[in-house]
Amino acid sequence: MQSNYILAVLVLLSSALSVVYLAHRFRLPSLLAYLAIGIALGPHGLKLLAETREVETLAEFGVVFLMFSIGLEFSIAKLRAMQTMVFGFGGSQVLLTATATTLVALFGYGQRWETGLVVGLAVAMSSTAIVARMLSERFELHSRSGRQTMGVLLFQDIAVVPCLILFPALARPQDSLAQSLLIAALQTTVVLVLLIGLGKRPLKALLDLVARRRSEELFVLTTLWIVVALGYLTHAAGLSLALGAFIGGMLISETMYRHQVEADIRPFRDILLGLFFITVGMLLDLSFVFSNILLLLLAVLLLVAGKGLVVFLLAKIVRSPMDVCLRTTAQLAQAGEFGLVLIQLGYELNLIGKDVFQVTLSAMLISMFIAPFLIEWAARVSGSMAKGDWAHKAKVVHDIAVSSFSLDQHVILCGYGRTGENVARFLAEEDIPYVALDLDPARIKQAPLKNGVLAFGNAERPEVLKAAGIARARGVVIAYHDAHSAERIIQLVRHESATIPIIVRAADESSVGRLKAAGATEVIPEVLEGSLMIAAEALVQFGVPVDTAMGRVRAARAQRYSSLREFFGG
Repeated sequence: MQSNYILAVLVLLSSALSVVYLAHRFRLPSLLAYLAIGIALGPHGLKLLAETREVETLAEFGVVFLMFSIGLEFSIAKLRAMQTMVFGFGGSQVLLTATATTLVALFGYGQRWETGLVVGLAVAMSSTAIVARMLSERFELHSRSGRQTMGVLLFQDIAVVPCLILFPALARPQDSLAQSLLIAALQTTVVLVLLIGLGKRPLKALLDLVARRRSEELFVLTTLWIVVALGYLTHAAGLSLALGAFIGGMLISETMYRHQVEADIRPFRDILLGLFFITVGMLLDLSFVFSNILLLLLAVLLLVAGKGLVVFLLAKIVRSPMDVCLRTTAQLAQAGEFGLVLIQLGYELNLIGKDVFQVTLSAMLISMFIAPFLIEWAARVSGSMAKGDWAHKAKVVHDIAVSSFSLDQHVILCGYGRTGENVARFLAEEDIPYVALDLDPARIKQAPLKNGVLAFGNAERPEVLKAAGIARARGVVIAYHDAHSAERIIQLVRHESATIPIIVRAADESSVGRLKAAGATEVIPEVLEGSLMIAAEALVQFGVPVDTAMGRVRAARAQRYSSLREFFGG
């Protein structure tokens, strides 16, 4: 028995390793890989994995940690800044999608209104994991369609919380539905007031106390305790575990520990959430799907086309251009990870039948699998695959061109983080002009150093490099360690000039050969420089003369950097 259990774990881990690797290789979201594993290995597939109560409990904590992460990202200031887009556009999208689905289920298929509402709220959710990643990769986050999409996704994340309260109330006897909803509302209000009103100061004091111990282990344990403890409190009050985790995230988001906590819980969240999506995939009955293929195709069409129509009409109402409407529609016309959470919860509470669950779950999964291709198609049709709407694209390039117009023999600095800023400081001290390109608006708002220009732009785009004056530049410095992005920039620069110096920052030695082969003049691995200085300091502390220690460093650098070999060798 124990041997079979170990074998099942080995098969699960091997499958996850292989399929998630393939997903990353083809730039697809990991959640699709986990869903595929559950479908293939579950009781309706190869029957290598079976559902147990222990597995379901662990998987539920994946949702708990996901809601905790959403709470960490919750910001009143952010909501105020985007309130029209979030509550206007986003609220209308969820309301209209849920209402239309309820009416179709009620009058078209003869289902109960509760079933229609559960399905409607589930399919109203879109995939933040798929869409946000694609928008970031395509430089569309700050375009008009990107802002609309992210506003809707933010509202959907918030809307999950009342759904987690509403569904259990709907599952109670119909003759006391109004009473159940009232009780749920009162319970939620009391819990929110107590935990948020009374928990803010004690929680901050606890984190301050733990942080002073300077123990990473203790800090991680404290974070996990907060998640589980608040989840238990809301569960004991008759509400969901996830609601307590969301409140915990909200409380921590207002402290200085927000980013550290987010980094600490990410491994637990990702693995447990992956397990949750595997269990969702295990619920899919492939024999039912194949025997009802026409019904399933109709459900997919209704989901994608119906939801897309709602988004398209809302985009037109806010007077978006046609190409923006098309991109926003494609970016939101799929189901999402929170929709999977809600549809499974509705099934567990017997709010929807097995047949409805199977058809809806299958349609949601298919819509998520085709979403990347639909978004790419919409980008091609709209004529702006890379960077959002034409006006936004033209303005970015125009702003860069105007800023750099007067510069000559300048340096183009790709990335303006800590490394980029240090390089800029050295350039300014030598009176060398530069143009720094970055995608972080906060960095671009900083005051530039002498003879410097800071501009919002993606250096991977040829028109951005041309606007920055690549034809007049004396050199290019790539100051962030993304090997794939750096390789792309090197190729673009070499297309313009075969001789211009290109200095590239790298995380370690693993990508040096590839970047040099692409055309980099020199590649500086951070690990090498850090290790050389640590070695020199260690030698000095261990009694080796300073001159000897630095001589060792110079010799290592002379061997590594060809352009500085004469200096280091001397």
